[in-house]
Amino acid sequence: MPSNSRRSTFLAGLLGALVIALPMIGLAIGGAFSSDATTTTVAGPTPDGDTTTGPAPAPARSATDVSALYERVGPGVASIEVGNGQGGRGTGSGFLLDDEGYILTNDHVVDDAQTVRVRFGDGDPITAKVTGTDPSTDLAVLKIDPAGQKLTPLSLGSSKSLKVGEPVVAIGSPFGLDGTLTTGVISALGRSIKAPNRFDIDNVVQTDAAINPGNSGGPLLDANGQVIGINAQIATSTRSNSGVGFAIPIDAAKAVLDQLKSGEQIKRAFLGVTTQNATSGSGAIVRALVKGGPADDAGLRVGDRIVSVGGEDVKAADDVSAAVLRTKPGDDIKLGIRRGGAERTLDVTLGTRPQTISG
Repeated sequence: MPSNSRRSTFLAGLLGALVIALPMIGLAIGGAFSSDATTTTVAGPTPDGDTTTGPAPAPARSATDVSALYERVGPGVASIEVGNGQGGRGTGSGFLLDDEGYILTNDHVVDDAQTVRVRFGDGDPITAKVTGTDPSTDLAVLKIDPAGQKLTPLSLGSSKSLKVGEPVVAIGSPFGLDGTLTTGVISALGRSIKAPNRFDIDNVVQTDAAINPGNSGGPLLDANGQVIGINAQIATSTRSNSGVGFAIPIDAAKAVLDQLKSGEQIKRAFLGVTTQNATSGSGAIVRALVKGGPADDAGLRVGDRIVSVGGEDVKAADDVSAAVLRTKPGDDIKLGIRRGGAERTLDVTLGTRPQTISG
């Protein structure tokens, strides 16, 4: 489990950060130290790898449809209460993934938790254990004993083809008020937020559906009632909703669910470079290097323009991290760079991403 020092460092950094020209971005958590979660259940994978429960129902188009969606999906959303063993408590949200009792939530909801209890609707609290956490995506999976429980798993959709303006629904426990539904639209795509370990989470979904402390870990649903994101953070100057919330894309969760269920440590490739978009032309400008990291050892310099990674063209800074995410630790890749008007290729052996960014 993450340490207290990681939590305090993350929260302190997060509360002072400027994100997307907004005054502050914070975790949508509740209680004394973090906890928000919604319960969603997922069925088995389909032949193409997507996790669904079958044909999607007709999308919600009216208040009546939204009410019906809530009746169908709400029982699979959980409120989460955590204790840190020192009298501190927090609340959050989560959602059921399957009939085996696995629940998806945020890592920051259960960070340092010594006790975890979940509750569905007006049912009794159920003891849960944390099976796996991934600070790099701010995701965690819990497990309850399914025996004697009436479980309503949620269906997982896809975040690949979302469009700005599409209607969405958020369900969770803001301020500890479980079973709360809010509606809105996807207000932007491709955002980037900081994970608890200070690495970037890319391709985040932005929504104007009201998200407040206690919503973290809850599902962001499309009009069909399928989960397209996990509510995680808000941009605010008051720690309450200001119309800008951020959800981790469900496709990022799908990529690590099996490992989180089994408790396997998730290892990612590491290049050791911070980039920014070029002010003119394509490519990503190197802004900082991790001393002794793979890119530094390969001879990359601050100010270089990365134009390709592993043979894939780089048009913007996000393309660099996306290309590295498709590799494994120990892979050898070629970096195409432009320095002083000349182009050259650097051979890089990728390392393993550290648990957190130091400093």
